[in-house]
Amino acid sequence: MKYTLFKSCDAIVSCDDAHTVYRDADLLVSGNAISRIGSSIAEHELPEGTKVIDARGHFVYPGLVNTHHHFFQCFVRNHAFLDWTKLSLIEWLDLIYPIFSRLDEECFYHASLAAMGELIKHGCTTAFDHQYNFPRHAGTRIIDRQFEAADLLGMRFHAGRGGNTLPKSEGSTIPDEMCESTDEFIADCARLIDSFHNPDRFSMRQVAVAPCQPVNCYRDTFVESVSLARDKRVLLHSHVGEGESEVIFSRFGQRTVDWCEAIDFVGEDVWFAHCWELDHKEIKQLSETLTGVSHCPEPVYLVGAEVTPLAEMQAAGVRIGLGVDGAASNDNSNLMHCIHSAYMLQALVAGRHDFAVPEPREFLQYATRGGAALLQRPELGSLAVGQAADLFIIDTRKMEYVGARHDPASLPAKLGIGSPVDLTMINGKIVWQHGEFVGLDEHKLMADAEAHVERVVYSNL
Repeated sequence: MKYTLFKSCDAIVSCDDAHTVYRDADLLVSGNAISRIGSSIAEHELPEGTKVIDARGHFVYPGLVNTHHHFFQCFVRNHAFLDWTKLSLIEWLDLIYPIFSRLDEECFYHASLAAMGELIKHGCTTAFDHQYNFPRHAGTRIIDRQFEAADLLGMRFHAGRGGNTLPKSEGSTIPDEMCESTDEFIADCARLIDSFHNPDRFSMRQVAVAPCQPVNCYRDTFVESVSLARDKRVLLHSHVGEGESEVIFSRFGQRTVDWCEAIDFVGEDVWFAHCWELDHKEIKQLSETLTGVSHCPEPVYLVGAEVTPLAEMQAAGVRIGLGVDGAASNDNSNLMHCIHSAYMLQALVAGRHDFAVPEPREFLQYATRGGAALLQRPELGSLAVGQAADLFIIDTRKMEYVGARHDPASLPAKLGIGSPVDLTMINGKIVWQHGEFVGLDEHKLMADAEAHVERVVYSNL
């Protein structure tokens, strides 16, 4: 067993129930778990070979948990001709989906490396990806390659096997090249669960059944998803409440949340992405059914007609996590930045409703324990004895932290952490330190990925 001692930490932000912040304390990692937090852990009492890290001036936080992303979209970011501000939704979809449909297996692998690498640099240790793009020419092993990418980087990875089954000719926005049948979708979900899903504590690999969204799938796709997920005891996920409710009402006579509840696509084993258009009744429904929400703040700037009512959701008892979302509506893969964005958006709309803005430290909780709860991973998201050794560290002996060090728990939300963290540990292993991925050549990883962007995306623009 390997041991790592973080010695003399200025602050250890636990994110526990009491919001405990340990000052001038040590943290000992044994194997893949935290074994001690306290003052003056004597080095001579520790096993030979213990790695000791001088953490004076450093703040230690639980690793962030990303609950919604689309890794593959990293290949289409920062393109002027895809600028949301100059296009209607339909115009944008007509441009973006043909590009998505050209991606192949190598593109999905390298885009996953790019997204997870950026997440890790900014303190994220667990990532859920909603992979809904399965072009027929790319084969069925796309998520298999994502697990390969996660293994290379050391990321704790939850794969959402998404899919679209409703053809464009019947009202969806999805090109035929990206459409599957319900049987194909369910069969591959079952294969992935049987091949990769590990429900054990400290698991590095899990799978969720995640049909893309009701507007782009047949009803039976969702019904069969519920049946499979409950049989296999895995989680369910989809996009809900991001502007599609009027379309669902026109088709079925119900808004999306009612539609989902009618087929039992709700519950403690379900979480939805976005939910910015929900009304008071629908928020209450989520609370009563224990259905969770992954709030993705950055897309609100571009595509959200309203700011997600987090304060009302929290007051109602809705389970909340944070998500990055894909580069189609957020050009970075930085969950740390989302903590600051989420807080600022709620402050922006504070005077428009009767609910007070949550405390700044709550936004860190959304990104840690909140996300862990959505993924049903109670061993993640907090720093305490017995919890997973997933954490990140920042050196606060820098000009950007002058005057801000008195409240470590609120710092990510109020001040924001703009640069990469100084260290990221996942499952007891240091994967990012001193500006480098441990044991990997970042320049080569970047060049290999960019070559596939050039081959598939740029060459077709």
